[in-house]
Amino acid sequence: MIDVTDHKGHPVTRGRVDVNGTRLHYVTAGEGEPLVLLHGVPKSWYYWHRVIPLLTEHFTVIAPDIRGFGDSFRPAEGYDMETIADDIAELVEHLGHRQFAVAGEDWGACFAYALAAKYPDRVTKLSFGDSLLPGHGLEDWSHLTAENMRAGHFLWHVSFFHVRDIPEMLIQGREELFWSTWMKNETYDPGAITDDCVREWTRTSSAPGALRAMFEVYRSTFRNIELMDQWSAQPLTIPVLTVGARYFIGQEVARRMDPLAKDVSYAELHCGHSMALEKPAELARTLTTFFLN
Repeated sequence: MIDVTDHKGHPVTRGRVDVNGTRLHYVTAGEGEPLVLLHGVPKSWYYWHRVIPLLTEHFTVIAPDIRGFGDSFRPAEGYDMETIADDIAELVEHLGHRQFAVAGEDWGACFAYALAAKYPDRVTKLSFGDSLLPGHGLEDWSHLTAENMRAGHFLWHVSFFHVRDIPEMLIQGREELFWSTWMKNETYDPGAITDDCVREWTRTSSAPGALRAMFEVYRSTFRNIELMDQWSAQPLTIPVLTVGARYFIGQEVARRMDPLAKDVSYAELHCGHSMALEKPAELARTLTTFFLN
């Protein structure tokens, strides 16, 4: 892991706090209105390390490790979208902020949506990056079909990670090879997944209980579908920016969000699935424009 600083060269501040029955690790940096950044699988706050210095001139950035990931604790349960949204809401309040904006990618986008749906009085704006929600496309793209194969939409890992114990058995001891291969395959520029990223996510995913915790996110899919059935009945009224990677989800992210929110815009980046690593400057400009206006 390389040292991460704000726009003035000051190191990010690290901390841990007990919230909602677990302990979360987080970093903060910058000044201005709070902006929460939520990562996906198998990542940690470090996914945002190239973007953070580009945002801190305008925002107080809060980048937690989701429960079970990074250096956060790995409880036995609580990996559904609602529980994780509660985690983040408590963390942000602990840090002294009642209202905040939130940006997420991959599963972090799902958790960000859950925050906006459950806490409409607290979340001011949402950026939903390159993901599909349970019950709203995630399972469709995980099916082995000729159409999904032709379109490059076959998200095979959704079903694989849902199976209990088998992914842990096959990946344990091979974390570096598995995660680096998988993440690079999802990028347009595999060189964006640099050695420091691979080392960091190998370290955190090799910790006791880490693989189980990651896969519990996928094993919560049917609970998440129930939650989505509840939340989707009341479309979001806050501004929502969908951000698609041209060589991954692309415009599908906007099509899937349209029924779930009343004010949806779309931006597309010329990259694959790891937008904050492949196009950090472009992503930072896109987020800054959206959240400041």
